[in-house]
Amino acid sequence: MSKSKIPTLTLSRSRDIPFDKLVLSQSNVRRTKAGVSIEELAEDIARRTLLQSLSVRAVLDAAGTETGMFEVPAGGRRYRALELLVRQKRLARNAPVPCVVRTEGLAEEDSLAENTQRAPLHALDQFRAFQTMVEKGLPEEEVAVAFNTTVAVVRQRLRLASVAPALLDIYGDDGMTLDQLMAFTVNPDAERQIAVWETIQKSYNRESYHIRRLLTEGAVRASDRRAQFVLTEYQDAGGAVLRDLFEADQGGWLQDPGLVERLVLAKLERSAERVQGEGWKWVESAIDFPYGHTYGLRRLDGEPVPLSAEEDATLVALKAEYEGLEEAHDGADGYPEAVDQRLGEIETAMEALKTRPTRYADTDLGLAGCFVSLTSDGQLRVERGYVLPEDEPPVVSDSAEPEDGEAPLQADGDEAPAADEDEDAEAAAEVEEEPDPGRPLPDRLITEMSVHRTVALRQALASAPQTAFVAVIHVLALQVLNRGGFDSCLDISAKSVSFALQPSNLAETPCAVALEAQRETWGARLPKDPAAMWDAIVALDEADRWNLFGLVVGLTVNASIEAWNRRPRAVAHAEILATSLSLDMVAAGWVPSADAYLSRITKAQIVQTVVEAKGETAAEPLAGLKKDELVTAAEQALSGSGWLPKALRTRPAVEPEGETAGLEGGPVVGLQDEAGDDAPSSAIPEHLAAE
Repeated sequence: MSKSKIPTLTLSRSRDIPFDKLVLSQSNVRRTKAGVSIEELAEDIARRTLLQSLSVRAVLDAAGTETGMFEVPAGGRRYRALELLVRQKRLARNAPVPCVVRTEGLAEEDSLAENTQRAPLHALDQFRAFQTMVEKGLPEEEVAVAFNTTVAVVRQRLRLASVAPALLDIYGDDGMTLDQLMAFTVNPDAERQIAVWETIQKSYNRESYHIRRLLTEGAVRASDRRAQFVLTEYQDAGGAVLRDLFEADQGGWLQDPGLVERLVLAKLERSAERVQGEGWKWVESAIDFPYGHTYGLRRLDGEPVPLSAEEDATLVALKAEYEGLEEAHDGADGYPEAVDQRLGEIETAMEALKTRPTRYADTDLGLAGCFVSLTSDGQLRVERGYVLPEDEPPVVSDSAEPEDGEAPLQADGDEAPAADEDEDAEAAAEVEEEPDPGRPLPDRLITEMSVHRTVALRQALASAPQTAFVAVIHVLALQVLNRGGFDSCLDISAKSVSFALQPSNLAETPCAVALEAQRETWGARLPKDPAAMWDAIVALDEADRWNLFGLVVGLTVNASIEAWNRRPRAVAHAEILATSLSLDMVAAGWVPSADAYLSRITKAQIVQTVVEAKGETAAEPLAGLKKDELVTAAEQALSGSGWLPKALRTRPAVEPEGETAGLEGGPVVGLQDEAGDDAPSSAIPEHLAAE
């Protein structure tokens, strides 16, 4: 029995063919441009020469005889790149080109097979190839040039190749997406990377942002005020900074929070010592003071330090240069870039000269103190010249000697003689009375007359509401703007409480920033001298007076609830006030974030929150998640939903039926409960009632 003979495979022969003997075949199946451009391919060939031969077929005449020309059905892009190099005189027209000469089958088959049978390079192989080239000594810049890309892209590929080998293998087996792999590059710790990968395998949330969050957990963002304050010192101390090459990371993350905290506190302490060296009685330092920490403290008036002769000359020269540049380009559509830059520099320099430091009297320095903290962008903030209530000097009479017929005034805080002591003194005086018409009137008589005058003033003010309105603004402004509370005869106290418990960064919320800006504006606009405040308020026009009134009254609002003091009637009134003002906490900037809300309620409450905001379908994937995973997923689901907890919702206003005799500017509004009845002002809102 004879064995069947296996046919021997004969490969197509190869040969070098001059370029001018080659022509592009119309049988090439590639019609659509894709991948690397012809120009880029030409540069690559110029660098490395041709790495892959062209597939060609002999051109035959009508009789079937070879003409000496060859067509290129497979390798058309390489042919065009060579053609470009010839046109650029970088390649000779008759330069030999390595070719594989085909004779069997169809030209279209050759073209199609070459483009479909080749397997594209896996991205991981490219990452590792870049890494190998750099390890062998090729600079990143040369790698970038060699592959017609940027150094940033090369560094990204190198960072991807540095991920834990176990995770690279998972990515190579298509067990991980490229987005997930990029997220793992944010932290170079291979053990941490693997631990996070194992964690998210048990989690519903495997998104790249969640991976980054887990890998940077505990680190301090470079955009954090603390990081910005000590970034240079942190880097000098060898602190590691995590960077994300694939996402905007705002400077990355400082990996050692303990070092950050130590550096911040030490630098703040040094800054406080420098301020203390100015002569202040006390200096307090903290990363951030609670909102309203200066309320109730009197602020000293200082004088701006005048410009020195040199500074004044510099300011004049800058102003002249600025005006000269403006005049030189008057009528032009815009300034040249260099001129525009110089104008900006001049404006900054002039503003720095005009912003003068404040000088205080030596006696004031020994009486007051300062607060040293950080601004939201990590700059040092020094608030100077605040007097504590216990450091206030006693208020004494303007005149050392009492006028004839008047009793000497007591200093504020001194106890007046008791009534029985006064009567005993008068009795003794009657026994030993001497003819002295210049002696002071008895204290008791002065008190009785002042009471008569007080009642008369009350009746007169009650009959003059416009003056009463000014008087209320005056006494509230004195207190709220820290001008002192002893300069008005109205016994009205404006208390702007500092909350014992505060949300983090309360002072930086939009409402707090806007409120403080109004307060500072009026503080700068009104006179520092309390004695001049009355005339200044009287001189305001009606619109300004109303604006000031709104501010000083607004700063007295206290709708806070504490476990030991739920204040049900005050909170019920706050509910009415919120309705009248159409208060919108979404517009005020509150969102149910992880820190502000979700991490502080139970898992069941988190799920119910998502159900209320997005419906049952959105809450279904949350079942079974651990608390931290649930918080992250819920925060993402609630983003942009506008959902508010009941404690922050404002009930809609209800207009009373029939004719409304409301105040000028709008109808009187009330609260409507779920049954539709107006709630009495003393009622406790259901969602704020004691648990």
